[in-house]
Amino acid sequence: MAETLERPATLADWARRARFATASMSRLAWYGAHRYASRRIDQRIGEDYPDFRISAPEGPVPSERRILSDIARLQTADLANVEAGHYPMPAREADGLAGLIKRARAYYADLPDTAHRRRRAPETETASNEPYYLQHFHFQADGWMSEVSAELYEFQVEVLFNGATAAMRRQGLVPLSRLVRERDQRKLQYANIACRTGNMLREITRAFPRLPTIGFDVSEPYLRYGRKLTGRRRDRRLAAALAEALPLADESLDAASVVYLFHELPPEVRRAAAGELGRVLKPGGLLVFIDTLQMDDEPDYDGLLEFFPQLFLEPYYEGFVREDLDALFAPHELKREEA
Repeated sequence: MAETLERPATLADWARRARFATASMSRLAWYGAHRYASRRIDQRIGEDYPDFRISAPEGPVPSERRILSDIARLQTADLANVEAGHYPMPAREADGLAGLIKRARAYYADLPDTAHRRRRAPETETASNEPYYLQHFHFQADGWMSEVSAELYEFQVEVLFNGATAAMRRQGLVPLSRLVRERDQRKLQYANIACRTGNMLREITRAFPRLPTIGFDVSEPYLRYGRKLTGRRRDRRLAAALAEALPLADESLDAASVVYLFHELPPEVRRAAAGELGRVLKPGGLLVFIDTLQMDDEPDYDGLLEFFPQLFLEPYYEGFVREDLDALFAPHELKREEA
């Protein structure tokens, strides 16, 4: 059996790795600092609510060192995917440093109100007589349905995950890259379900510029924000739709992705959305599924999964982390790629 020899790294390789490391470390430091500051603000506000309690988890909670170690492994995988040609080097912020500062100011203006709502009466934040998507997810007073929420969403998520969210999403480009390599991307049809503010679509259109894409989301303000990121072209569309009622013909998609959606769906809607994905994907179609860990995926994180719905209003999260995803998708015979 012949031995496979790796190509020695060139000066261009080292320069690319240096650029990647500089950008990644800057991003992690930026959002990590905001995460630390957010905790301090939240703790100070918490002193006004001495009777507020969060239930202690039964499972283990990972140490900060373990979390940072896992983020480091993610960055290594991200660079490896770039060097393997699955997607290009991560892009800078679409609106640069000025945009980051603007969103940081909006984030801190909203943070105290969010901290107070978390402690006052969490049960009042979800109204049983409203559709699930109109509830106040994440203790935002307007949930997903406003320009303010659209402006804050990506920044909030990045702070929560120490600046690693974009890299986590990019792992979903790897199976798409394999599909595109085998086919003429211009003849494929791809949809991003629950595209939020369009950041996944931006990554996809950078990696596969000739791939026709459509993004669906329930929030018109989020879609308007997404159009600024993805640009306007005939083969790039964004439209309002629910995951459980997609305005697509049967077997019309070669590939679809759902990113951080299913943990925010009620059980019956999860089943309906899985059925819709099975309906609109072609036989053998590709589903890229990116979501939170589930119980026992990484036992060291189980306690954190118990904490999460208490810290961030997620009324359907506890059910999702115990959902049998293989059973959920099995009736639809999907080729599912998890990232």
